[in-house]
Amino acid sequence: MVMTREKAHERNLALDAIRVTESAAIASARTMGRGDTHAAEEAAGAAMRRAFASLEIRGTIVIGEGEQEETPQLFVGEKVGRWEGDDQTIEIAVDPLEGTRMCATGQPNALSVLAMTRGGHFFRAPDMYMDKIAVGPAGRGVIDIEKSPTANLQAVADAKGVYVQDLTVVILDRPRHEALIREIREAGARIKLIADGDVSAAIATCREEDTGIDMLMGTGGAPEGVMAAAALRCVGGDMVGRLKPRNQEEVERAKRVDVDPNSTLSLDDLVSGELLFSATGITDGDFLKGVRFRRGGAVTYSCVMRGRTRTVRFIEAHHRFDQRPNFGLL
Repeated sequence: MVMTREKAHERNLALDAIRVTESAAIASARTMGRGDTHAAEEAAGAAMRRAFASLEIRGTIVIGEGEQEETPQLFVGEKVGRWEGDDQTIEIAVDPLEGTRMCATGQPNALSVLAMTRGGHFFRAPDMYMDKIAVGPAGRGVIDIEKSPTANLQAVADAKGVYVQDLTVVILDRPRHEALIREIREAGARIKLIADGDVSAAIATCREEDTGIDMLMGTGGAPEGVMAAAALRCVGGDMVGRLKPRNQEEVERAKRVDVDPNSTLSLDDLVSGELLFSATGITDGDFLKGVRFRRGGAVTYSCVMRGRTRTVRFIEAHHRFDQRPNFGLL
């Protein structure tokens, strides 16, 4: 069988993506439990940026660590990769450390994640909140952000052929979710509260046989919502969202990037095109194990998803620091 250049590029890109998230995960895992969120974020971002430099792509960050005036690395609009010859043109969404507080305090579900699209786009999510509902493939097409939590619970239960009481909903443990939590409890569904990491939680809905999670509901970061949507699209899940600006300043921020602050967003609105998603665990979680350091090296646990084929690969990598490229791991 002769592999086309395009297919070879895509497969190489999948492995390259894993190397990028591995680099960020190992670097930030060095800071685990030290209580320093800034150091954890800085280590992950710097390592990821260095790893990007070797990729044979013409990459542009469209979901990143912030605007150029807010962050020195992986900012929105930053160019990454070699930018040589026939390198592929790619849009990139990154979160070098999803769950910063979890890493700094040694709690579960910190990840390094990135998504890439070719011939498509990521929703240019402004830095604000978004109401979200995420489900796995069994709930695809039945969720509606305009309907009540109770109605969405019933719709997903009917689609899965179970009772509402059989569903488990994961929600960020925040005061803003008190009314949501109360309604879900009154409806009879079970709840898993998490301290952080709604990207990991959204992905967990697609692995319900392992995680026991059926739905994600609640309000979290809009950029994280785009990251989660990329993963869900790769495996046939679904997500709907609605921007939730907290004040007039955030309304104006959305308008400056030509985004309707009142927009309701389907999965297709959030992500499109040929997608690739990669994640590497930093601390142990529902989705992936965290980094294990060994004498002279480390073990990482990653996942890469390809939207075109809906292939999901889990990769356990054993790293020798004296043999690895200098991506800032030591």
